[in-house]
Order: sequence, then structure tokens, then C-alpha cells
Amino acid sequence: MQNLTNTSDLPKRKPLILLLATPETSASVLYGLYDVLSSVGAVFPDMVKGEPEAELLDVRVISSDGRPFSCVGDVPVRPHASIAEIQSTNTVPDAVIVSDTYISIKGNPTGRYPIECAWLRSLHEAGALLTSVCSGALVLADAGVLDGCEATAHWAYRDMFHRFYPKVAFRESDALCLRDQDNGVITAGAVFAWHDLAFYLIARYCGYQHAIDTAKVFLMSEHLNGQSPYLVMTRSMDAKDAAIADCQSWIAKNYDAPNPVENMINRSGLGARTFARRFRAATGYAPMDYVQALRVEEAKQSLERDQRPVEDIAISVGYEDPASFRRLFKKRVGLTPSAYRKKFQGLSPVGAPDAR
Repeated sequence: MQNLTNTSDLPKRKPLILLLATPETSASVLYGLYDVLSSVGAVFPDMVKGEPEAELLDVRVISSDGRPFSCVGDVPVRPHASIAEIQSTNTVPDAVIVSDTYISIKGNPTGRYPIECAWLRSLHEAGALLTSVCSGALVLADAGVLDGCEATAHWAYRDMFHRFYPKVAFRESDALCLRDQDNGVITAGAVFAWHDLAFYLIARYCGYQHAIDTAKVFLMSEHLNGQSPYLVMTRSMDAKDAAIADCQSWIAKNYDAPNPVENMINRSGLGARTFARRFRAATGYAPMDYVQALRVEEAKQSLERDQRPVEDIAISVGYEDPASFRRLFKKRVGLTPSAYRKKFQGLSPVGAPDAR
């Protein structure tokens, strides 16, 4: 929206934030963002003084046609306006949040939201800040506004971004990607990274103290270590390349074997360079990177559920040198093995109250 003239007797306009929702949106993301952002400035003073103050943000839910619909889980959504209604007022919001738009990792994300994409492109050109949560980044990518930018989304969409949007530098480990905020785009990772995005937007438009106060009210959590501790290796197999699929099946059962890449090359009957090229084309990984990712994934599962020493776990997944294993684990996961164990085994009393 255009700023009001700087005249002291005119009221200050609230920053306008539009939440773009679709039938594929999660209610937790949409309504979580709406509740938190709508409360800024009002709820905290009510909690501590018993006297609510004015809301500082103008938050509205919009959709392509503005008609009521049900989102994921058959939860009803009643948008405040349609895209056409927003356009008819020549309104340029301060920020748009594209909520998650669930799609299978085997799906095709292109061409799903032509009306939304055209509108987002026009807003980007007009200077609005475009943001997204989780798979909402796929909509921004399909609109073309992430071309040449760094972005994040749920880590499971790594291969989808590489396949369909190669002009986007996908950062699977980021919970909140701010690297291209000067280009008018900010993306958040998996669904609960909306906490990080909300905190950022509140600080940007209302000030850091309001962001802190709001976080206290809602017990908002941050993800300082990004998504790395939560990443799970995706292991899709390309049935079109039987030799590589066979090697994937073999390494899944023999990840602790010595010389794993050499063994896979011999098993495939291919030359080393041909094998490496076809393996990357089928999996998105270089062969040794795939083995390391698989070993770390197996180690993570052991750290989550048992109390064996880290040295024993390292050996069980194929690393004779515990120090090398610790360095590799920290590089890939963002936490040391011990810190990872503490983080995820610490959840057991919550998930299993009788656990000791």
C-alpha cells in the first residue's frame, strides 16, 4: 500500500500482511500465523497489565477467488478477499506469506496456481516482500521470483527443486533463508519454521521488542540449528536405471562395508566415470556423498533410541575412526553426535510419560 503523507494529524497506517491460502494449505500454518500476527501489540499488555492495546498489524487471509473452502484436514477457511478484490483497490501489501501448499515429493509442482503466480509476479515488481512457509516456496519458484535466488522449503523438496527449478539455489539446511531479502523474497523451511518467519516479520514491521513479547506469549520456538538436525535422507530409486537401483538396494543393506563405492561400481559393471554420472543423475548425490548420508542417517537412528557409546555407533555404520565420524556428523547434521542424542532422546519423556 502507498504510504500516507507524513502529516502529524493523519493516523499511521498499519502494515498490511496478506496470507495466501489454498485447499492444500495446513490449518496449523494458516491459523497459527493469523493468530500470532493479529495479536501483536494487543495481547502482551493484556497478559501483563490486564489492559489490551491496539493491534499493530493488518492481517488478512486471501485466496484466488475469495470463496469459502476447506483446507487440509477439511478445516473451513473463510478468506477476507480474493486476489481480484485486492487488485481492484490497487493495494500493494507490505508483505505476502504464501502458506504451505502440500504436494507429494513425486508430484509435479508446475502450473498448479496460475492466478496466484501472476499476482505474485506483479507484487514482486511493485516492491512487496514475498515470503513463504514450507512448500509455499514452490509457488514462488513457479512464479519465477526465486530465479537466481537462494531459498529454502521443507527438506523433503530438495530433489523437486533441483529437478523443476534449477535456477533456484536450494538451501535444505536453512530454517529461514534471509539471503535474498534485499531482492524481496524470504523463505521458511518445514511447517513450524513459520515461527521463525513470524518473529522476523514482527521485528521488521513492529520492532524487536514486540517480537520478543509475542514470542513470550505464544512460547514461540526458534530453530537456530536450522533444519539440519531434522533432515531425513530421501532414497527414491529410479526404476529407469536398473543398475543404479540395484546398487542402491545393495548399499542400503551394506552401508558399513569397506570400500563401498568400489563395490557398487564392480556390482554395476560400469566404468567409474559412467557409474558416477548415472548415479548422480538417478539419486542427486555423488556416490560417496550418498554413502556418507546413508551412514549418518543410520547413526542418527541409533542415537535416537539407544545408549551405546558414540564410538561403537561410528564403527557400526562403517567408520573405524570416531574422530572422523564426529567431524562428518557435525558437518552434515549441524550438531555433534552427543548433542543430537540429547536433543532427540530428550523428547522421550514427552512421547512416553513412563519412559525413564
